[in-house]
Amino acid sequence: MDSTEAEASSHSERKDDTAPSTSNTSGQGKDGPKSEKASLKRKAGEPTNAKAKKKKKARVSRSVKLGYTVHQGEDMLLVISSSTSQYNSSAWTPKKKGSKKKKLTKGKLKSNQIKKKKTVCAKPKLVNNPVTKTEEDAALFVPQKEMDHRWGQSLPEEVLINIFQMVVTQDGAVPFLCRVGRVCRLWNAAASSPVLWRKVTVGYCWIAPGKSQLPKTEKKIKDTLHWLAQNRFSQLRDFSLCHWTRNVNHAVEVVSQFCPHLRSLTLSYCTGLTVRAFHSLGQHSRFLQSINLQYSEFQVEGLLEYLENCGSQIKQIWFTHGLKSDKLLTAITRGYCPDLELLEVNKKLDSKDCELPVCIQALQTACPKLKTFRIMNVRPLHKTTRNGADSTSGFPLLEELCIATTSYSYMTDKDLWDILFGSTRLRVLDLRGCSRITPSGLATLPCLELECLFWGQYFSSHFGLPSPKKGLHMVTQKWNQTLQQLDIGNQLFTEEDLEIAMNYLAQGPKADTLRSLNLSGTRITPPALRSIIGQMTALSYLNLSSCRYLPRGLKRIYRGQEDIRQLLDKLE
Repeated sequence: MDSTEAEASSHSERKDDTAPSTSNTSGQGKDGPKSEKASLKRKAGEPTNAKAKKKKKARVSRSVKLGYTVHQGEDMLLVISSSTSQYNSSAWTPKKKGSKKKKLTKGKLKSNQIKKKKTVCAKPKLVNNPVTKTEEDAALFVPQKEMDHRWGQSLPEEVLINIFQMVVTQDGAVPFLCRVGRVCRLWNAAASSPVLWRKVTVGYCWIAPGKSQLPKTEKKIKDTLHWLAQNRFSQLRDFSLCHWTRNVNHAVEVVSQFCPHLRSLTLSYCTGLTVRAFHSLGQHSRFLQSINLQYSEFQVEGLLEYLENCGSQIKQIWFTHGLKSDKLLTAITRGYCPDLELLEVNKKLDSKDCELPVCIQALQTACPKLKTFRIMNVRPLHKTTRNGADSTSGFPLLEELCIATTSYSYMTDKDLWDILFGSTRLRVLDLRGCSRITPSGLATLPCLELECLFWGQYFSSHFGLPSPKKGLHMVTQKWNQTLQQLDIGNQLFTEEDLEIAMNYLAQGPKADTLRSLNLSGTRITPPALRSIIGQMTALSYLNLSSCRYLPRGLKRIYRGQEDIRQLLDKLE
């Protein structure tokens, strides 16, 4: 105890001896003897002046400065280390109350405080008890040692690679691998594994679409692509570039030079692809098999030259219908891609009606290995060859045909037969929007194991409403053993014809074949619906929206087998 604390304690002892006698004298002279409660207060050593009691603040003996700070919250105590606390001078920091009043009376009471500073008594408080309690609480907040944070560096590299592979499969290699590679040396080594960089999709990572690139930003983009191609893309198989308006040529050139195993190139919503990029692909990418140029602007002359020189290695082509699309399709029908297995020509849904002349006989002769043929939202116009020779084999390996459109279609039963007369392996047939196709035309097709038939009508035509159709039972009877998905939305078949067709479909030998059924906008009735739902136990999707012959509570989409079973109970 220092000199100041000793002097204060001795002064408080003298005050305890003199205060009771003074207060008794004053009390007996004015009000007589006080109560027992008042005498107990005097023994505690409180001053008689009421004003001084309110004005004076008792001094508490302070202990050594603590290494933590205790804050009082609404329902708990917070123990904070002194390294992060801004209240290093006190161990207990209660809420401040009445601070404005103290500031106002500070000037008035200054003189009185100076005079009576020595007479103030320290109220007895137990300081050690809360300190002991907070020390126990503070032990729970001891920071962990440095070795506790090194668990990630102790994992085997093979385990990290497998974990990273799961994320790459779901979210892609970029920018995930670039970020985790900066954690530590072990993570960098795992993220640098070429196995993780076999499929890469690069979007607009540097600037927002529509904004111009500064020279420094453009240089940074080129340097980054160059570094990735040299250090990460040694086993790259599939590369995709999305929404790039500049540096597309540079990206294609760098990838083709440093990625000898490149098999697939996708450019989606990109502009600026010139002949130079196609020259680089022809010189370096000897294993390239797939080119996807959907919704991208490119020089058709460069692609035509590339297909003329290296078209024999191409197996898949995607492109969007444009001004020079007929030249590209003509080059394919001339035999530039004899091993072509997938051909897709599409157009945006909000675009105007477009027509694409196609010579089916020439395409069948030039691409006998074609397995997938899609012409979406484009009306094909059939052309005949000059010599009039027809193909004798058709598409013998064709598995999927899609001629879907949101506008009017000229496709007839004869046109469909000219495409599929030799396609015995057909599994998927998409004829959405083809209103001229009849059930009899479908029944004559040579494919016997059709799994998916999409035949809904989803366009607003100005040609007027077609007349009711008949003969749907011929379709369901032909493929009742193999159909897994059937879509006849908005088809105007009669109620009797729909009931007969559903009965044929339910009489199939396998009750777990059909999984999806779209009857929206049709004239399906409850009896016909009950027959199909009661037999098809594997049915998990049922669309009954806008069905005019069903009660209002049943006109909706049903998902899941349990939901469909509840519908069956309502129908019964």
